[in-house]
Formats: sequence, C-alpha cells, structure tokens
Amino acid sequence: MKRRTLVGGIAAAAAAAAAAAAPGAASPRRIGMSDVNRLNKRFAEIIASDHRHGGQLGIEQQAVSLADEALNLQNAGSATQRVRSNLYASAASFRSSAMWAAIDGRRYDVAKAHMREAQSLAEMSGDQAIKFRIWSHAGTMYRHLGRPADALAANDVARNLYLTRRDPLFASLGLARQGAIHGTAQDRVGTRRAFEQAQDAMLRADPADYRPVWMLAFYDQAELDSLALSAYLALGDYPTAEFHAHHCLSALRPHMVRSRAIATTRLAHAQLAQGAADAATATAMKVPAEAATQHARVTRMLQEFGAALRATAPGSTTVQTWTEHAATWRMAA
Repeated sequence: MKRRTLVGGIAAAAAAAAAAAAPGAASPRRIGMSDVNRLNKRFAEIIASDHRHGGQLGIEQQAVSLADEALNLQNAGSATQRVRSNLYASAASFRSSAMWAAIDGRRYDVAKAHMREAQSLAEMSGDQAIKFRIWSHAGTMYRHLGRPADALAANDVARNLYLTRRDPLFASLGLARQGAIHGTAQDRVGTRRAFEQAQDAMLRADPADYRPVWMLAFYDQAELDSLALSAYLALGDYPTAEFHAHHCLSALRPHMVRSRAIATTRLAHAQLAQGAADAATATAMKVPAEAATQHARVTRMLQEFGAALRATAPGSTTVQTWTEHAATWRMAA
C-alpha cells in the first residue's frame, strides 16, 4: 500500500517552493474550492457504491486512489488554509471509506492501516465530522473482532467530540453504536439504555441542519433498528431482534442494498432461533445471490445459518430446500 509520511510531504513542499522561487519559474497553479467540490462529488459516488455493493476490494482501492489524489493537490499549487484543510478532510474521508470497505469485507489488518492514515489526515483537517466517522468505524471494527472494551473506547472518542453536543443526530448514532457494542458484551441493561437514549436523540434532531453526505446517506430510523437488531441478536433476545428486523426492513431506503441483505440474514437467524425453520429459510432465500456470494459478512452469516438449520432440523425437507438453493448461489458466483 502506498504510504506518505509527514517528512516526505515536507520535503515535497519544500522542493515545490524552491522551484517556484527560481528565476523564470512559471506561476504556481491556484488550488481552490472547485477542486475540493470535484473530490466531494467523487466521494458521494464512493458512498453510493458502498451502499449497493459493500466490502468490495475495488471500492477500497478506488477510495485509496482518490485519497492520494486529494493529497497530491496539496503540492500542486498555492491554496488558502481553508482549501488545504478541506483537502485534508477529503483525503481523510476517502481513507475512512477504504477503512470501512475493508471492515465490511473482513480484511481487518488492512482496515487498521487505513484507520491510522485516516486519523492522521483528520487531525490535520480539524474536521469534527470526519473524526467522528473514523472513530465510530473503529468502534464497529473492534465490535466485529469481538473486542467490546476496545470498541467502547474507540466509540467513546467519537461520542466525546463536541459535534455530538451540537447535533443530536450524531449523538444518536454514537449511542446506537454503543448499544450494539453493549449487546456484544452481553450487557442487557446497557443495551436497552443506549437504544432508548439513541431514539430520544434522533427525535430531537433537526432535519434541516447541515450534515455531511455520508451521514445523510445512511443514518435514519432504519439504521437505528438495524443496530438494535444486531445487539439483541447477540444477546439472544430473539423476539426483540425480530421486532427490530421487521421495522428496519420496512423503512430501508431503496439504495441500501447491502444493509437490506444484512438485515434479512439476521432476521432469518432470529426466526430460526425461535424454532421457525420454514419461515427462517424462506427469509434467508430472499437474500440476493450477489450479496450471498460477494459480501464477506453476508456470506459468513448465511453459512452459519445453514449450519444452524442442519443442526435444528437434520434430514428435513427444509434443509434439502436450503441446500439446493445455496447451491444455485455457488453456481452463480
């Protein structure tokens, strides 16, 4: 992976300054907000691709390339401090998307490297929203790794930013992710309290407030219910998990293809755990073949569903139906 160090950046900047000062040197290019806006449009495309496909190596690589492009602009000409801060924020945004794609694809070692790069860039930008995104993603990563103490510590960094005191929607997201972490840690009281507070904060949020595109694209009531579904499934409270699954699926926006596949798979697990093997299998069969075969998290959850189904109803026609259906996914892959 291509890495830039602070020393390398300083050296490049010094070389550029020396060249500009040389006799007869051409006037340096002026970098402005139009360059930032162009990058922001590409960032919106990355977000849209992530919600449709999720976890793909191609998304990760494209995000890294665009982060490099944003950093290259720092040395491509003169710019105001405002523009430079926005370029660092843009680079951090792309790196955070690379980090998320790696987390979603279960490439955790790579995700950690993206995280460190993103955190450094976010500090240079001074952008509170992107700092929140990076640390909140870090909390999710550690939750998936089964490290709830680290997950809470990372998520608390996000929750303690002043942005969460200014905007209840950011506070709500931080609390909802805290609830999901408490579920992993088997803390029933903490889970319930966090989701109650997350719901209250969401109701207090003003829809008219400005928020970054990544926040507007995914966090709403459906995502809050999705996180609650994950938490209560981890706690073994399957009726409550199913309740949140249905609420999530009924409210998901059309572009949330990846989220729908995940929520559908989790719903199947909740139904199976309650003894409804036929209903659970019918639910699991609704997951699109692309998500079932190309999204690492969904693939693993469906494999776990198949194993649980065979253990619950060995030799049944339901198991045979599932086995035949899963075979069609493998053929389509």
